Amino acid sequence: MATQLASAPALPVSIEDVRAAHARIGDAIVRTPTLISRTLSQMTGATVYLKFENLQFTAAYKERGALNTLLQLSAEARAKGVIAASAGNHAQGLAYHANRLGVPATIVMPKNTPIVKVVQTQGHGATVILEGDTFDAAYAHARTLEAERGFTFVHPFDDPRVIAGQGTVAVEMLADAPDIDTLVVPIGGGGLVSGMATVARAADRAIEVVGVEAELYPSMYNRINGTDHPCAGDTLAEGIAVKEPGGITSQMVRALVDDIVLVSERSLEEAVSLLLQIEKTVVEGAGAAGLAALFAHPERFRGKTVGVVLCGGNIDTRLLANVLLRDLARSGRLARLRLRLQDQPGALFNVARVFDQQRVNIIEIYHQRVFTTLPAKGLITDIECETRDRAHLDQLIAALRTAGFEVSTVEHA
Repeated sequence: MATQLASAPALPVSIEDVRAAHARIGDAIVRTPTLISRTLSQMTGATVYLKFENLQFTAAYKERGALNTLLQLSAEARAKGVIAASAGNHAQGLAYHANRLGVPATIVMPKNTPIVKVVQTQGHGATVILEGDTFDAAYAHARTLEAERGFTFVHPFDDPRVIAGQGTVAVEMLADAPDIDTLVVPIGGGGLVSGMATVARAADRAIEVVGVEAELYPSMYNRINGTDHPCAGDTLAEGIAVKEPGGITSQMVRALVDDIVLVSERSLEEAVSLLLQIEKTVVEGAGAAGLAALFAHPERFRGKTVGVVLCGGNIDTRLLANVLLRDLARSGRLARLRLRLQDQPGALFNVARVFDQQRVNIIEIYHQRVFTTLPAKGLITDIECETRDRAHLDQLIAALRTAGFEVSTVEHA
């Protein structure tokens, strides 16, 4: 779709805007590394470079656009302060740099925002106002306060200054890894992909730009392709769970981005887990979307030199633990087996002996005598166990059946 509009009128953000932003913010932003992942390259069939934006001070790229906007405010606007509606990385990025520059910052968040995000944002010196049950309500209140108090509203994505700041990610990636021929970029509202695509189109060679959205929130995909897929549900990638993309960003995506692909929740979970296991780096769901695309659409990227943006690392630790445990279960390294036993002495001992013979570690045992359709002398036993891999689990199940036990697996999602 990008090539069709190559001769379209000038877009709201130019390569000069992005380069100026990079010069403006360079001394206050972490120049995060762009590193090749040999293991992920072997697994995907592409040459994979990762841009570790999760290593920014607030653990997300959003600092770039926020700072670029703050640095262009007039003295009067700085004195009055800025306001934003956000429960995520934009709130923290704006609050952090506003505090550092002495600019008062007010962040409006929905009332159901997790307390940890409220505390983190307040920790950066911002005034947090909890208003409404949805982001839309918080956004409306922020715009009201903007008008009443003379604040400058800093949009999370639909602002040329923000877009130019986000585009600096691509400036650094292409300087550090000049062989990249494909950029894979998560899309929520579209600020990051718009800025990065601006840089890609200004290069002296062809660089493809592919956006990635969660299947549950294909808002930009709908806008560009004229589809009407629903945007709803609990996604791991809440950072890109945007129901309505921006007007400016939609215009830029239509003109500059080659393709948008969608990824499932399972792909996002697997990507988060792989990045922790292989790269020893923590990313949130949105931050893993680029890698998820490589595994979900392998034929799309095989043989290419791909730059993937790990755009953020702010994930709840309990959620991360769940993702890792679910991945262990899918790979067969963690399992729950359901056995039907006779309620008599020695029954559990005989089961445990098979586990010992197969060198399988038992984690938990659950007996169920009452809530079962078995005869009164029967019982159901669920055993959670840890194996080396799927083959080892299959070997254990076969051994239990050979020993005369009726056994099945309790499946995970």
